[in-house]
Amino acid sequence: MKGRNITQLQAGDRAEFTKAVTAHDVLLFAGVSGDHNPVHLDEAYAQTTMFKTRIAHGMLVGSLFSTVLGTQLPGEGTIYLGQELKFLRPVYLDDVITAVVTVSEVMPEKNRVRCETSAVNQHGETVVTGFALVMPPKA
Repeated sequence: MKGRNITQLQAGDRAEFTKAVTAHDVLLFAGVSGDHNPVHLDEAYAQTTMFKTRIAHGMLVGSLFSTVLGTQLPGEGTIYLGQELKFLRPVYLDDVITAVVTVSEVMPEKNRVRCETSAVNQHGETVVTGFALVMPPKA
């Protein structure tokens, strides 16, 4: 399935992806990224922090936007050009996170799309916000 091209996109288009962030996900992300910060991997250490338990990597949560952008909106063939992120709340193991992407600006002359990105936990609390700039597939 090919993603939507610039002529098929408009401000307000929206897509989302929901996932429970598990201890296994955090371990795999640590392996791939090389970020072995003990706040993510060591419960005894994490209990001494302000979080009182292990938390997921912020960039693991941020990577869920890539899932939406590359598979749904605009979809397959999309090139990720940039991402601005603001981490508002920790994501704890087994939190259910919904990553939402909303088209905020379509720039046909440059074949670029600016999207608002936000991630919300199962309690309805926003944990990450930001903006992405992408290049949708050619028509």
